Amino acid sequence: MKTFKNIFDFQNEFSNEEKCRTYLEQQRWNGTPACPFCGSINVHRFPNGKIFKCREKECRSKFSVTVGTIYENTKIPLTKWFLATYILSVHSKGISSLQLANWIGVTQKTAWHLNHRIREMLKENAPELLDGIVEVDETYVGGSESNKHKSKRNASARVSGKTMVFGAVERGGKVVTKIIPNTTAESLIAAVEENVAEGAIMVSDENKGYKKLNKKYRHVKVNHSKGEYVRGAAWTNTIEGFWSLLKRQIDGIHHSVSPQHLHRYCNESTFRYNRKKVTQDERFHDAVLNCNTRLTYKQLINKA
Repeated sequence: MKTFKNIFDFQNEFSNEEKCRTYLEQQRWNGTPACPFCGSINVHRFPNGKIFKCREKECRSKFSVTVGTIYENTKIPLTKWFLATYILSVHSKGISSLQLANWIGVTQKTAWHLNHRIREMLKENAPELLDGIVEVDETYVGGSESNKHKSKRNASARVSGKTMVFGAVERGGKVVTKIIPNTTAESLIAAVEENVAEGAIMVSDENKGYKKLNKKYRHVKVNHSKGEYVRGAAWTNTIEGFWSLLKRQIDGIHHSVSPQHLHRYCNESTFRYNRKKVTQDERFHDAVLNCNTRLTYKQLINKA
């Protein structure tokens, strides 16, 4: 595929539906159409070029390249889908649904749904366990009590209304995030074991919740409460830097997000962080490769 260095190159590359479909066929099938229902490549393409039919006697299903993907049954042109995906995957802080609506000519509600469906494409479905030196940390994400009306503030709860996010980053490698209910040892141990390879060097702050992991990991702590932030190769500056990026994305672009959808904003930020060294066309390529997923509006608003 031709590379593109900016949005003008991108729009020229995907200027019509035919170009988008051709690209999607290449991404999904490597140029050889396959039935999404039975997997057979014994298929017939109809003259309009958009519809296929499986020739297997047990199947005989009709399908298009969008069946079984995030684009299935969409009324939005692929040109707009692709442009939105490009913006979300390469823009340093993402884009709000209101701004996206203005840019691609849809309603704010449609842009909000579109953004979340693209974020669903940006998640790592089978991430590799982090190894080597791995920094782990947790942070609260959400609105401040001081931003609420005085009558709605909870003065006794410093983190009221916030959501806890666990993060781990391999030194010089990838970052992973996970929404956790609290910072108890049980929650932290489960999050670490799910994302960090046994035997890795795990660097954390003085949180006692990580203490029981000493048998599976080489645990090194930096004691922030005593003013210690770096000791030799032990520090958590990398994961704290990622938290800064995530919060700038949420505070600067979206201002606030609901706990219900926070994991998708984390997916978005993680996707860009893990591909910060690759080109724009590679980021877009990786996003579209992960289009074999579904997220309906009813599922999104929890009315499925």
